[in-house]
Amino acid sequence: MESDDDCDCELDSTWEDEDENKTPNEKLKKSRRNMYAAKDMQDFRHRCLELDDDYEEDYTMGKEDDAFQINPLYHLKFYRGEIKAAPVAIHIDGFHKEWWGQYDLLEKAHYYIQWLFPIQRKVNNWRIHCLRKKEIMLFRRDEDVKHKLIKSYKVMLDFYGIRLADEKTGKVERAENWKQRFNNLNRNTHNNLRITRILKCLGTLGLEHYQAPLVKFFLHETLFQGQLKNVKQSVLDYFMFAVLDKSKRRELIRYAYLYFKPRKDFVWGSKKILEVKTYPWDCHHEMTKIHASLPPEEMGSDNKNDDQKDDAVSQNRLKGECSKSSKGN
Repeated sequence: MESDDDCDCELDSTWEDEDENKTPNEKLKKSRRNMYAAKDMQDFRHRCLELDDDYEEDYTMGKEDDAFQINPLYHLKFYRGEIKAAPVAIHIDGFHKEWWGQYDLLEKAHYYIQWLFPIQRKVNNWRIHCLRKKEIMLFRRDEDVKHKLIKSYKVMLDFYGIRLADEKTGKVERAENWKQRFNNLNRNTHNNLRITRILKCLGTLGLEHYQAPLVKFFLHETLFQGQLKNVKQSVLDYFMFAVLDKSKRRELIRYAYLYFKPRKDFVWGSKKILEVKTYPWDCHHEMTKIHASLPPEEMGSDNKNDDQKDDAVSQNRLKGECSKSSKGN
C-alpha cells in the first residue's frame, strides 16, 4: 500500500538535494495535495531562472510576438509614469495617492491588479500584458521603478490589514484595522489569487526577499492564530511555493509542519525529512518562540484533543533534542 508520506513528488524541488537516493517511482506516491497548484508554482519558479540575463536578442531573433514589437515594455512604461493603466486610465503616482484606503474600489475594481503586479503568464485579454524577459531585466535594474512597486505593495497590504514594518527586510505585521480587513479577506476569496500574483511579481521583479516574510505572516495567522480560514489552503498550496529562495521555502514548510493540525494530514513536504529536520532546527531559539507565543491557560480548553496531545508530545520531543544538542556541545 502506498503512503502519503512522500508527497514532495517531481513537481517540487524543495527537498531534492536532501533526498537524492529516491527513485522516480518513489517520488510519485499518491497524495491529497493540489497537484494543479504544484504544477503552476513549479512552472512559475522555472520561468524565474536567469532573470538578470541580457535579453537584447529578443528584438532581433523573433522570440517575442508582434504586439511586443509594436509597443514593448508596457509595465515598465507604466511604472515610469509614461503611460496610464487600461481601462482605469490612471498613472502610477495617481494610483498611489488616490486609491490608498479606498477599500470598496480596491475590492470591486478589476484589471488594476495586473498592471500593478505583472507576471509572465499570458491571459486571453487584450488589456492585460504579460511581462517579457527584456522588460523584467530592465525593471530589476531600475531602483526608481522598484521603489514604486514597493508603494503598490503597501497599498495592497493595507487593503489586507497588513503593514510593511521594515522596507529593507520585508517584515510585515498586522495593521491597526486588521480585524475589519481580515473579515473582508475571508469573505472575498478571489483575493487569494491576487496575493499569489503579488508574490509571483515580487519574486520576478527583484523583490524576492519580500516573499518569505509575507508567507510567514500568513502561515502564522492561519495555522497558529487560527485566523483567515478561507485563506489557509491557498497559503499552503500556492503562497509557500511562490518563494524562490529554496532555503527560505524549506524553513516555511518546516514552520507549517510544526503548526499544522492534524500533522498526519500534512502533504506539502516529506514527513521523513520534516520529522528529522524540524526538531533539531535551532532548538533553543524555537523553544523560546514557542513558549513565548503559547496562549494563556484560561484561553485553552480543559480537555485536550488528539492534536493538542500530539503538540505536547512534539514539544517534549523538541526539548529532548535540545538537551541532546546541549550535551553534545
